[in-house]
Amino acid sequence: MSLEQLLAVARGDEPASLIIRNGRVVNVYTGEIETTDVVIYKDQIAALGIGYRGEEEIDVQGAFVAPGLIDAHVHIESSLVTPPEFARAVLPRGVTTVITDPHEIANVHGIEGVRYMLRTSATLPLSVYVMAPSCVPATHMETNGATLEAEDLRPLLDEPRVLGLAEMMNFPGTVYGAPDVLAKLRTFQGRVIDGHCPGLTGRELNAYVAAGIGSDHESTTVEEAQEKLRRGMYIFIREATNARNLHDLLPLVTPINHRRICFCTDDRQPGDLLTAGTIDMMVREAIREGVDPIFALRMATLNPAEYFRLHDRGGLAPGKRADIIVFQDLQQPSPHLVFAGGQLVARDGAVLPTAMQVDPQPTPPSMNVRWDMVHFRVPARGSRIRVIGHIPDQLVTEHLILDAAIQNREVVADPSRDVLKMAVIDRHRGTGRVGLGFIHGFGLRRGAIAGTVAHDHHNLVIIGADDTSMWTAARAVGEMGGGLAVAVGEHVLAQLPLPVAGLMSDRPIEEVAEGYARLGRTAQELGSPLHDPFMAMSFMALEVIPHLKLTDHGLVDVDAFQLVDLFV
Repeated sequence: MSLEQLLAVARGDEPASLIIRNGRVVNVYTGEIETTDVVIYKDQIAALGIGYRGEEEIDVQGAFVAPGLIDAHVHIESSLVTPPEFARAVLPRGVTTVITDPHEIANVHGIEGVRYMLRTSATLPLSVYVMAPSCVPATHMETNGATLEAEDLRPLLDEPRVLGLAEMMNFPGTVYGAPDVLAKLRTFQGRVIDGHCPGLTGRELNAYVAAGIGSDHESTTVEEAQEKLRRGMYIFIREATNARNLHDLLPLVTPINHRRICFCTDDRQPGDLLTAGTIDMMVREAIREGVDPIFALRMATLNPAEYFRLHDRGGLAPGKRADIIVFQDLQQPSPHLVFAGGQLVARDGAVLPTAMQVDPQPTPPSMNVRWDMVHFRVPARGSRIRVIGHIPDQLVTEHLILDAAIQNREVVADPSRDVLKMAVIDRHRGTGRVGLGFIHGFGLRRGAIAGTVAHDHHNLVIIGADDTSMWTAARAVGEMGGGLAVAVGEHVLAQLPLPVAGLMSDRPIEEVAEGYARLGRTAQELGSPLHDPFMAMSFMALEVIPHLKLTDHGLVDVDAFQLVDLFV
């Protein structure tokens, strides 16, 4: 783009590419509402003011005009679709920029997985920025498909859309100076480094922040978030499908501190994206709960832009990227026009067909299971067992001690007490390793659910009321080359193939959403009361969030950061 031409348009000497006329511009810099025109040259804003000429003009007749929304932290893979389909879901909602951590696909395919996400998002109207995955694997207590050390990540520094280092989940390694963790922090020194430190406080929090980590999205209480704000961190308030922290944390927001707070969705399934929304929903909910509309919009625009040093966006001003949303009601912002880089890309809730040009990208096979070594038998070596206690709408779990249900000298599931068997099978290395445990809170009265979406290692995880159903569900997922399934006995009741790394479908997001909803309904018919049993299951194997989790290596006491025996 010609700077000389941009300046000529700003001076009024040359016509603009596009003028959005008669808008009430939400100025996130000053907090004012300005009635004026937005003058655009190609992909940039040239001016705000009246009296300019444009080759194309859109009269919005007094509607509000604001910057495009920014999702400060998202794993696109959790939408179960590839970046182009993800873009089709979020652009109509006014999200024009996302900062993604592709550690899900990186745990399956390593650096090639990261480059896949970069390639498939390169030409989208949605701006997709990447944070280099910091914890692949998340810990030594899992088997995954790749290991990314500091030297493996270093080439990503040369990628223009890689902004920094993604959430440092190994907070014990950071606090106590593990050499591999420090090597990654040093490699990205001077870049943005995101955090992940649930429950961290006091001196350990001091050490974590001193390592150069600038944000956290794991706070669940105002007190926890407030301490992190006081230590200089940005707080990303999260509203994911399964980790809903928005309403608990909104009382944190004040006129003084709101400039250090952003919104993020982290992990959001396709049905929620298409129906409830994404960052737009969080803005509306914040306003409904009493947050000033300007504050709420800042938290979704200017704040994340400044934190991630994306100084070309986040507000409407001369020289900024022309990412713009237009909506009618400041109290309930629902974009009916969305512009990305000066181009109209969505109208009335749908992406314009001309906005999307997609080049499908193949990925390698992602299932390597030694089925001949897999079994779900648990010989009884005692009468008391450790049980994962699922907490609705949270990623943290309880560490329960319960009486074992024993039949024929084996510990079995006991659906009458909502104690189900859980298994995690290595699907990457062909080791035949299986972690076995038990879980409370999923509510299945019969049958089993299984899937290859299992943060962060994404092995094959199964939860069931009996071994036969678990075996049927597991084999169904294996035969699909990755995906999700529900089974009862020897019958598969519902399934959803996820051929891209066992994490994503290459089908339209509406089709994936319907298939996913069918899985959820089927699991609920088998007794589960959960809003999203599969999203909940995917986090029961994540051994970096307290308190008890299961990997293919076995049960992990996250507080002690070590493997523990099933039997007490």
